[in-house]
Amino acid sequence: MAATSVFMATPVARLTTTSSSSRRSLNFAVVRCTSQDQQPSTDTSKSPATPTPPPINTPPPPPPAPKVSTKFSDVLAFSGPAPERINGRLAMIGFVSALAVELSSGQDVLSQISNGGVPVFLATSLVLSVASLVPLFKGVRAESKSSGLMTSDAELLNGRVAMLGLVALAITEYVKGSALV
Repeated sequence: MAATSVFMATPVARLTTTSSSSRRSLNFAVVRCTSQDQQPSTDTSKSPATPTPPPINTPPPPPPAPKVSTKFSDVLAFSGPAPERINGRLAMIGFVSALAVELSSGQDVLSQISNGGVPVFLATSLVLSVASLVPLFKGVRAESKSSGLMTSDAELLNGRVAMLGLVALAITEYVKGSALV
């Protein structure tokens, strides 16, 4: 179904003044653009209804919410909502965990991974990925629920910083040859 734009001039006010020497006439018109859906019609006797103008002091209606795709390929696409959020959440947990274990036991990141950290990482990744994907497959996006200080944009920024921090921690410890702390 296609939509067409209709431009119509609507008279708004007419001011006529008469004086002894001249006669003035002012005509004002407003041009409005409206959209009409084209539907096949067999009845040509009816003319399209003219739209009524909205009241003067009312705010425009909010734009309709975009349709959210819940297809597996769209959610997990490179530019989809899932990959960066899941990786950011894992990096935030990993960065804080790596620093906490390093402070408590003195092990650097690479020795934490080699001393049994892989199963813990895999379990955490699985649980966090499933917990992040379930709302996305139901059509709920983080952007629609966030406001105030804890926004979805802040979560993305924190995740990006945590990803960089975890890589920087691992590289620094590798170059230094021991734990950072």
